[in-house]
Amino acid sequence: MKLSIIVPVYNEIKTIKEVLEKLSGLPVDKEIIVVDDGSKDGTREMLKNRKLEKVNGEPSIKILFHEKNQGKGGAIQTGLKNAAGDIVCIQDADSEYDSNEIPVLLKGFDDPEVSAVFGSRFLQANPNIYKRFLLGNKFLTGLTNLIHGTKYTDTYTCYKLIKKDVFNKLGIISTGFEMEAEISIKLKKLNFKVVEIPISYRPRKLEEGKKIGWKDAVKGVLTILKYKFTN
Repeated sequence: MKLSIIVPVYNEIKTIKEVLEKLSGLPVDKEIIVVDDGSKDGTREMLKNRKLEKVNGEPSIKILFHEKNQGKGGAIQTGLKNAAGDIVCIQDADSEYDSNEIPVLLKGFDDPEVSAVFGSRFLQANPNIYKRFLLGNKFLTGLTNLIHGTKYTDTYTCYKLIKKDVFNKLGIISTGFEMEAEISIKLKKLNFKVVEIPISYRPRKLEEGKKIGWKDAVKGVLTILKYKFTN
């Protein structure tokens, strides 16, 4: 199975190089697709230089650019259109998630009936999560479970590994962080089997540029409610 790792990037000049180096070293059959979502902090220029690198005459990483910021969901949609792998993995560019755990998550697909694997931050102790983000995630996950009859522990996790043909069938339209809720709900609506596997998590500090906020939580609630009544 070939893995397509989609990395949505927006103003991550301090961390993107390290993230790409770690992903490049993963011992799995993979392609890395970076989508710069209109960065203005130097990330874009660094990626343009990285795009010139080649391995055996071929680009080592696919790098795509949005002229204007479209949001995480929009970047992932662009990445999905350019993915050639059997399984798609989403990787944030901020070093909060340990990419060395991706091969462990891939083992979830040893069961051929599994369509998606989520890395859950709440199936093991992760004591460093900010309380307000913890409560916000618990609320959105709980609301999803209550309204849609799911049993998730972490719907807003970055690590969602989904078979590409399944991902395409979801028809994702969200452009922001509410995409996390839309994916989780549509997998349930279409009766795809999802398993959760524990992962570690090292949240960055607020002053380091954490982007998700209360407005994204509101959009998440509206998305959860919307898909109760629509497909």
